[in-house]
Amino acid sequence: MELGLHTFGDVDAAALDKGAEGARRIRDLLEEIELADQVGLDVFGLGEHHRPDYVVSSPAVVLAAAAARTKTIRLTSAVSVLSSDDPVRVFQQFSTLDLISNGRAEIMAGRGSFIESFPLFGYDLGDYDQLFTEKLDLLLAIRDEEIVTWSEGQLRPAINGRGVYPRPLQDPLPVWIAVGGTPQSVARAGALGLPLAVAIIGGEYPRFAPFFNLYREAARRAGQDAAKLKTSINVHGFIADTTETAADQFYGPQAEVMNRIGRERGWGPTSRAHFDQSRGPLGNLFVGEPELVAEKIIAAHQVFGMDRFLLQMAIGPMPHDQIMRGIELYGTKVAPIVRKEVGAVRKELTGGGDGAKPAA
Repeated sequence: MELGLHTFGDVDAAALDKGAEGARRIRDLLEEIELADQVGLDVFGLGEHHRPDYVVSSPAVVLAAAAARTKTIRLTSAVSVLSSDDPVRVFQQFSTLDLISNGRAEIMAGRGSFIESFPLFGYDLGDYDQLFTEKLDLLLAIRDEEIVTWSEGQLRPAINGRGVYPRPLQDPLPVWIAVGGTPQSVARAGALGLPLAVAIIGGEYPRFAPFFNLYREAARRAGQDAAKLKTSINVHGFIADTTETAADQFYGPQAEVMNRIGRERGWGPTSRAHFDQSRGPLGNLFVGEPELVAEKIIAAHQVFGMDRFLLQMAIGPMPHDQIMRGIELYGTKVAPIVRKEVGAVRKELTGGGDGAKPAA
């Protein structure tokens, strides 16, 4: 199982000098990605947003800077808001990232959890679903063929026999579908045979298991190769030397973000009691000392059988040194425990191991 991180690049939206604040966060963010690579984590993702509280509006640009400072870690959007972007440019940007990184780029496409990009780029929110459907179809057509002829859209002009360049080093360039809880989106990913990333930011995480069953069933009905299907869960959490320290450091920034977004969306306010409940054994928050977080990841793997686990630690105004310590512990303490346990389980299930034959 791959282990990684993702973030939106939170900044202080009230900062008077937004340029200086953005520059600081980008510097810190590149250091965080570099450290994640050095401690052996597998993936780092950046989410696209167009708000004053997040610095990353163009994941491919920041990931390209990170590519020059890293060696093995995979670099993905988390997510690219495909509905309000142009699939040609998205493909070109991530294809370029793939060349810069020597084949480590991925696209995680989604409809986005915020709507600021739609009026910003002149799109009608009434076309929310249709935009994503058409643009995903075009993105996959561009990925599959160098010379593209595409005329299936109602909202995006046709392309007639045009080449899209540069082509990526990876063939095909990985495209994941990210969902937040819409069954139709889960089923679409399965029917297309695309990897699925499920964001879990509330409630008890096992309740999302039916989505994974729906995904695999939709893929089976569409005749997709089950061996090629991949899944991920993307969650909030934090790692520190002790569980008490992790909870105390993470609660304030995470609660501030959730309450701020909650006021926009009509959610009730969160509390320390709710936070502590959410970091319990079945809760959606993966917060604690390395051994505790590792045990919870292993337990989640037993529920979902996922191929990837992405942790969002940098939420709100988290101090850079705390994030760096969390990344260090994730790579050096949590990852070895998880990889050993998950690897052992998979060997047992398949009858693998030295000299062993796969189970019939």
